[in-house]
Amino acid sequence: MLKLLSSPHKSLTLNPYKRFLFLSRLLTQSLSNDPYDYDPPFSPASKPPKTQKKEAEPRKRTQRKDDPTQPLKSDLPFDFSYSYSETPSAEPISFRESPKFSPFGPGRLDRKWTGTAAPAQQEVDLNRLAEERKRVLGDPLTEEEVAELVERYRHSDCSRQINMGKGGVTHNMLDDIHNHWKRAEAVRIKCLGVPTLDMDNVCFHLEDKSGGAIIYRHINVLILYRGRNYDPNNRPVIPVMLWKPYPPIYPKLVKNVADGLTFEETKELRNEGLNSLPLMKLTRNGVYVNVVDRVKEAFKTEEVVRLDCTHVGTSDCKRIGAKLRDLAPCTPLLFKDEQIILWKGKQDQEQDFRCIDRS
Repeated sequence: MLKLLSSPHKSLTLNPYKRFLFLSRLLTQSLSNDPYDYDPPFSPASKPPKTQKKEAEPRKRTQRKDDPTQPLKSDLPFDFSYSYSETPSAEPISFRESPKFSPFGPGRLDRKWTGTAAPAQQEVDLNRLAEERKRVLGDPLTEEEVAELVERYRHSDCSRQINMGKGGVTHNMLDDIHNHWKRAEAVRIKCLGVPTLDMDNVCFHLEDKSGGAIIYRHINVLILYRGRNYDPNNRPVIPVMLWKPYPPIYPKLVKNVADGLTFEETKELRNEGLNSLPLMKLTRNGVYVNVVDRVKEAFKTEEVVRLDCTHVGTSDCKRIGAKLRDLAPCTPLLFKDEQIILWKGKQDQEQDFRCIDRS
């Protein structure tokens, strides 16, 4: 520290040659008034004039096969409807929405929507359809081929699976089936809910509407095979429904007085059914494969049967009652507090009496 303080003070001095250059540069810049002497180091380059581009002529629009402005034309021989397996056979008495609102969208289909279906406009040649389907299916599968396909698609972790709910075989499900058939020989279909009451009906509509063949059926699981000669590039045109149409209003399912009975007899049977033990308890979106057989077996000894449908839902209860009316057959007497009361009918009673008299 003492050395630093004791060191002589050094003064900053400029080199005389550098001082002369600085003064000369200052004088030349201040004395020159000629504007042309200014030459910046980076002068802006002159840009070429822009040429105006000619406006391109509008291209003529060529109509394509997938032009969205043109209505789709489908060669499928059946009438289009929301559900093929769950549509009631009775004629509707009214509609909740106007039939002019087609669920396929305005102008997207060459068929007219009637409120429940879009009927085909061309006549169907059944012989030609049968021959075409036979050609697509090809030769029947051998037992080894069937076993291989079943082992590949029957498991629950199969990626080629379609879940079927209370809507049954719907129209959009057909499009899903053909989409799976692009990359797979078969598709696994798992059925739940009301359609499982009549699995034969489900199998019939799946084969009839899709053109495939069911090679495996176990309780509520189906495997639908596409056929040996199936060509994904020549798949049928299936227009997609954009929304679910409102179901129409059908005639009343339960009458105030059952056919063949008086009001007092009907009331007595309803009270008897409510006070009896339930035949079985149904769950929501369950498997109802054995319900019809259980009801038929119960009608051999009982006149009235009660089904406990707690948490199933009012709409599903009515669907179950409507199906059992045709399958059992029987007469629905009451839908109350998610309980279904079924009466085996007077015709069965008369047949039983005749059998007793003959014996």
